[in-house]
Order: sequence, then structure tokens, then C-alpha cells
Amino acid sequence: MKVVLSIAGSDSSGGAGIQADLKTMCAHGVFGMTAITAMTAQNTMGVTDIMESTPRFMAEQIDACLSDIPADAVKIGMLPSVDLLEVVVEKLKKYGIKNIVTDPVMVSTSGSSLMENSTSARMAEILFPISTVITPNIPETEVLLGRTVSNKAEMEQASIELGEKYGCAVLVKGGHSIEDANDVLYVNGKVVWFEGRHIDNPNTHGTGCTLSSAIASNLALGYDLVQSVKNSKDYLSRAIGAFLDLGQGAGPMNHMVPADGDIVISDKREWALR
Repeated sequence: MKVVLSIAGSDSSGGAGIQADLKTMCAHGVFGMTAITAMTAQNTMGVTDIMESTPRFMAEQIDACLSDIPADAVKIGMLPSVDLLEVVVEKLKKYGIKNIVTDPVMVSTSGSSLMENSTSARMAEILFPISTVITPNIPETEVLLGRTVSNKAEMEQASIELGEKYGCAVLVKGGHSIEDANDVLYVNGKVVWFEGRHIDNPNTHGTGCTLSSAIASNLALGYDLVQSVKNSKDYLSRAIGAFLDLGQGAGPMNHMVPADGDIVISDKREWALR
């Protein structure tokens, strides 16, 4: 069985963070491990509190996992401070991880800040260059570039600019209002567009965590990056299209959908009666 380690925050309500990561990994048939960067008190309406792991405990978690069970891929999510970031980078280098998927989580779906202002610049400096792929959404891309991104041409240019600057593949996700759910990948000097189906469902809590975990799982299973992204976007569409309806805010998706197969959009009314 292939193994994927998630280095990310905990979402107490189960829709994002390591909880979403583990569900996604199970759906893909890989064994998931975790190193928790922070515990959050959150639900579908927002984040009410955050308690970070200490750098020493962060190191102990990663060592406990990777010294015993080698990972075929690592997914990196919430890194709230520079101290934790530097520990994570040190350990990734120590264990020679080959497939690193970095989701530069800066702000939650509900708008809560999940990273110190100084951390994003340091992340770009020391983590992006060792990553296989980074997966910023539009707001995160704008932070990294210091300018707005408002159409497909600017998304494509952003992916190229970030990829050339940091020497990694870049998947710029357009689901935050640009051209529906179309994403663009810059890899090995080439641009690849992935057309996404717009699904009219407000319950999209944890989409970034889920997509990045699915990509890491696919890489661990031996797919190349382009196919891994395609497979992962299809899985995400199935999870959103199942129209799970939990909570009073932006609810979670149904991670229990099959990792492959046809994309089926459930009828909302039918789903509500189940």
C-alpha cells in the first residue's frame, strides 16, 4: 500500500485540514499519516480559535512517522508560523521526500487568517523550490504576486511566473470566481488547462485541502502530475456534486464518493430526502 503524509492543521468539524486529507486518502486507497501543525476550533461558519504545535513537537511528529513508515508523497497544508515552516522543510530534506504537494493555505473559506504575514514570503523562499507542485487559489496567487489576477490570461501568466521563479510546477485554481472551476498547470515549461464543471453548490468547505490531498495520493500511486491533477479534479467534482448538506454555513463535501468513475451531479431535492 502506498503511503501519504499530511502535514496540516486539524479542523474540529471534519470538513477541511487533516480530517479532509485522511478521508481523501482513504477514498484513493492509500495509507494516510498526519503531523498536525495546529488545532483549530472551527465549523462551517468560521474559525474561533487556533492553538499551534510547538516546533519541537512538530519535529517529533514528522520523525515518528517517517523514521518508521516511509512516505511516497507528502501533502502540506496550514503552516501558521515561520518556526513551524522551517522545521517542516528541514525534515522533508532529511527524509528525501520526492513528491511534495504544497497547498499554501493563507485564509480559510470563511475568511479567517491562518498564517502569519511573514510566513508566506519565507514559504515561497524555502518550501516552494523543493515542492513538486504548489496549488494556490486566486487570492493566494494574488498575495504571492502582489497584484490582482482577474481572467484566464492572467491566471496563465501567473502560473508561468511563479513556476519560473521557484522552479516547481504551479497549479493556479480558478474556482474563486474566475472562469468557473477552470485551473491552469505550469509544468516543465508547458501550460495545461483543466476545464472544470460549475456545480451550483455553496458547500465547498475544504476544497483546497481535498484537491491537494488527492493530487498527493495520485502521485503516490504512480500517476504523472498532469494525470494526477485530472484525476483529482474529477474526484473533487464528484465530492461537491454529491450535495452533502451539513452545518449552517459553507458545509463540507462528501469525501466518500469513489476516487474514479463518472461525475454524477445529484439532484438537490433527492439528496435532501435521503
